[in-house]
Amino acid sequence: MTNLHDPVEVLRRVDTRLRALADPAQAAQMGAYQRGQFAFLGVHTPARRQLVRDCARGLAWPGVLTVAEHLWDAPEREFQYAAIDVLDLHRRQLPLDAVAPLLALARRKPWWETVDGLAGVIGKLLRAQLDESPDVQRPMDAALADDCFWLRHIAMLHQLGWRLRTDEARLFGYALRLAPESEFFIRKAIGWALRDYGRWAPDAVQGFVAEHREQLSALTVREALKRLS
Repeated sequence: MTNLHDPVEVLRRVDTRLRALADPAQAAQMGAYQRGQFAFLGVHTPARRQLVRDCARGLAWPGVLTVAEHLWDAPEREFQYAAIDVLDLHRRQLPLDAVAPLLALARRKPWWETVDGLAGVIGKLLRAQLDESPDVQRPMDAALADDCFWLRHIAMLHQLGWRLRTDEARLFGYALRLAPESEFFIRKAIGWALRDYGRWAPDAVQGFVAEHREQLSALTVREALKRLS
């Protein structure tokens, strides 16, 4: 009898169903949008997420990671997106030890869309552990100093959606530490993180930007104050 929760079977079903949805015309458009960096099948996001829910629900850790890592190895970009879908589907099962392998995935075939997806999964994982471990954000402190700017990007974004659970000292400290960097995606991430927190603490964000405006890039300031001006 086939075990529908076996990682090998899950991988087989996801692969079969994704490829069955391939649309060459859509694939060409998707590839162009990502500057020709990746091959695509041409599968729309809603259909991909639905098939992941159909095929991958009920996996247990570490089978979740096994499936995600194998999907990441596939050449077409939808498989990396499906890996993030699998991780997000099982985010309540992910232990704190999952952060390191998720950061390792972020180093492979990195571009903004997969890195932002992993940042979202990591952020949800860490937020869920806040009450159990006061040191839960230590991996992000380490990522902030990593040689790979995509990991620094994740560290800057990991508190998105935390609302008033946001560690304000870390948020502002991370922003100042990364502020001298010229990388577009770092400057964008700083502004995005500040803007997100500004929905819940507008005075704090406006005060921070006003005090440190000379240190922050124009892009960061524009993004941070987009909904506060």
